[in-house]
Amino acid sequence: MQDNQTLQSIRYQRGLLSILDQLQLPDESVYIPIHSVDDAWKAIHTMCSFAPAIAVCGVLSLAVELHHSRSKLESIAAVQHFVTDQLNYLSTARPTAVNMAEAAATIIDYLIPLSDKQVDLSLYIDDLLDFMEKFLEHDLADNRSIGRYGAETIRNNNPSPQQLTVLTHCNTGSLATVGFGTALGVVRQLAANNDLKLVYFTETRPYNQGSRLTAYELVHDRIPHSMICDSMAGLLMRTQPIHAVVVGADCVTANGDTANKIGTYQLAILAKYHHIPFYIAAPTTSIDLTKKTGAEIV
Repeated sequence: MQDNQTLQSIRYQRGLLSILDQLQLPDESVYIPIHSVDDAWKAIHTMCSFAPAIAVCGVLSLAVELHHSRSKLESIAAVQHFVTDQLNYLSTARPTAVNMAEAAATIIDYLIPLSDKQVDLSLYIDDLLDFMEKFLEHDLADNRSIGRYGAETIRNNNPSPQQLTVLTHCNTGSLATVGFGTALGVVRQLAANNDLKLVYFTETRPYNQGSRLTAYELVHDRIPHSMICDSMAGLLMRTQPIHAVVVGADCVTANGDTANKIGTYQLAILAKYHHIPFYIAAPTTSIDLTKKTGAEIV
């Protein structure tokens, strides 16, 4: 079940999947049909889909292919082999986006105990499809929690009654997730709480996710906003009251190092210099404890 909103990056029902081609926005809203894991791999690799929607897109593409291939799979062992191979392949589409690898590991862990149950092959596949489809609703629930806790934290760290001005980077909203968003979800929640005066956002070159996607979402939601070019963030922090910088993440390592869209590093350095709190808004699936520091991120 998806969020009841106009902006949807993913449309799914069993056996059918399409994703919004974000490279075409805001000029056109074009949905790309995803018939197979290979289709999803290409969409993720070519930046038609962005983290953290990557994991949901990948998992649901496997659900679609499994649904249509079930008559060719003659045993539970064959299903397990097929699913594992496809998940390993999907994890190579965007190595910095740990969400896909985390989702793959979760599904593979689920395969083994499920096979111990005394069920026939058809029921086994149905159970597996049900499990994969839950990634959709879990992602939306996670995003709403991130928005709620993030807005609460930023408000509590700025106890004065004035409305807040924040800065964000890239696109981390409904178009980059199943719905609501991560960092932009925090912005949405601040606006819903009447705590937001203005959100600044960067154009985010070279793909211009800010000027194309974040602008599109903020106009849609009627949230007060102002776009800046990437190179003027330092001057903005020096001359305007910025209460927080909030961004998303592709991957967070054990020590807190974060991989995110190009340009995030300079914002972190500038925020530190200007004594502005800097927040990473991301689900736990973006945390990779197998990597000690950011130097290990590919």
